[in-house]
Amino acid sequence: MVATENTARVEQVPVTIPNLSMKDLLSAIPPHCFERSTLRSAMYPIWDLVVIGSLWKLTSIADSFTAPLPPTARALASFSLWSLYGFFAGLFAMGLWIVAHEAGEFLFCTSKTINNCVGWVLHSGLGVPYHSWRISHAKHHAATGHMTQDQVFVPWTRSQVGLPPLDPARDDVLGGNVSEAMQNEIWEAIGDTPFAAFIRCMFYLFAGLPMYLMFNIGGQVRYPKGTNHFSPSAVMFAKHHYSQIVISDLGIFIWLGLIVFSCYHWSFATVFRVYLVPYIWVNHWLVLITFLQHSDPLVPHYRSESFNFQRGALCTMDRSLLGDLGPIMGWLGAHATHGISETHVLHHVTSKIPHYHAWEATYALRKRLAAAGINLVGRPGGWREVYRVIRACRFVEDEGSVVFYKNARGIAAARPVFGPSNDFEDSGVEIDK
Repeated sequence: MVATENTARVEQVPVTIPNLSMKDLLSAIPPHCFERSTLRSAMYPIWDLVVIGSLWKLTSIADSFTAPLPPTARALASFSLWSLYGFFAGLFAMGLWIVAHEAGEFLFCTSKTINNCVGWVLHSGLGVPYHSWRISHAKHHAATGHMTQDQVFVPWTRSQVGLPPLDPARDDVLGGNVSEAMQNEIWEAIGDTPFAAFIRCMFYLFAGLPMYLMFNIGGQVRYPKGTNHFSPSAVMFAKHHYSQIVISDLGIFIWLGLIVFSCYHWSFATVFRVYLVPYIWVNHWLVLITFLQHSDPLVPHYRSESFNFQRGALCTMDRSLLGDLGPIMGWLGAHATHGISETHVLHHVTSKIPHYHAWEATYALRKRLAAAGINLVGRPGGWREVYRVIRACRFVEDEGSVVFYKNARGIAAARPVFGPSNDFEDSGVEIDK
């Protein structure tokens, strides 16, 4: 039943709900893309560190030339130089984060021990509990886009944002035919001012990662209060994970200890500008990249009756990181972060391909998806896009097996289109356990 009051019907984008099998998807990828090389993998973190070290050295030299300037001009020049250093060092440090992430998926090399050592050192050095993240991230891969099983970027529902139940006489479950009165009521209830959206963006980008790790903010809403990534008894961990979580916590204690020691040895100001500012930028890049990979008005979310692994894997988007700032910045964003934003759909279809093969595999996969009428290349990823998506994606309905985000007026930009049914193939992942 659709709304019967004065309505404002909107033109929605039809989004094809995939019926592809895993064989359909994986057969499109060249076999050599699955090969791992320890030497080649090691070259990337070395390069990242060389770039970061070079940026530090160049900034230090440039800062020394500000000495003859008047105090105010010198302070401004020094602040500008170290701000640029923090931005670009943080961008390349995000590349180190990606190497750690791949080690957690055993893509660095064929040795599980080496993968765990590399991942633990790099993730601990960036303030992330390695095994804790690795375990919850694996659950995210198994149930991406599942309303009750995914681990992060799970949409809030109508009832969770405090809206009254859907009224079929004035509202539309698909969000394409909503009465003007209902739109106004929703707007009044949840609001959508530009300033409020800006504040949400800033909080999300710069505080989102620690809030998720410590308090499960932005995580699976059905988890009990107090869920975090540091407790071995947290609901997303099994009993046999206990020692791994302790080892992860040890890495964080060592990291914190080294920061305190460095502040005493050099100074807080030195540690802040050389390490902590790039660290804050890394957290920012991680949230920006992953939020835009999994959040968009055109990305569906599924409930159990319509979910399977391949549908979940395909409810992500590839985006050109910093591509909205032009081709040079787009290239730099992809280079510094090893293409994680540009090849993310492939990474969810199979997390067995190292990033240096991901480009070739992505182009092959896109051809197969295009043949099925599926395009998962989104707008370039940047701050402007985060702002747009945060305003466009406010809640989903409490009902429906396939749901799309609605905005602050209850309008959904997309509607599901179901093609001919193929054999409904499951991934083999038991997401309800």
